[in-house]
Amino acid sequence: MKRVRVLVANRPRLMRELILTMFADQPDIEIVGEIGEGGDLAEAVEQVRPDVLILAMDEPETYRAQCGFLLGRHPEMRILALAPEQNRALFYWAILDIRTRSLESSEAGILNAVRERPALVGLAQN
Repeated sequence: MKRVRVLVANRPRLMRELILTMFADQPDIEIVGEIGEGGDLAEAVEQVRPDVLILAMDEPETYRAQCGFLLGRHPEMRILALAPEQNRALFYWAILDIRTRSLESSEAGILNAVRERPALVGLAQN
């Protein structure tokens, strides 16, 4: 079984700890790195090459450009943008362009998105 490699880059320490706790007992998910305040996100992604990057953001839609930059360099990666204050989460991935969709803001919604391998063709919300 291939494990899903996850990089956690959430500024609030509590958010990082909650994410790490959620994944701790998931045998198919491996935390390959953690970035706190002031960490270089692009450098960390380059070094650990995660399958999934998890970010905490106030307004996930406003980070589309940053996600686009990272996905342009690492199109095989997927990004989960979590906005805990809004009880909202977005899932970004790249095929030929950047795609996103809302997902359930729950432990199950996040775990399903981390495990998901989006289809190469099909419809997605933009």
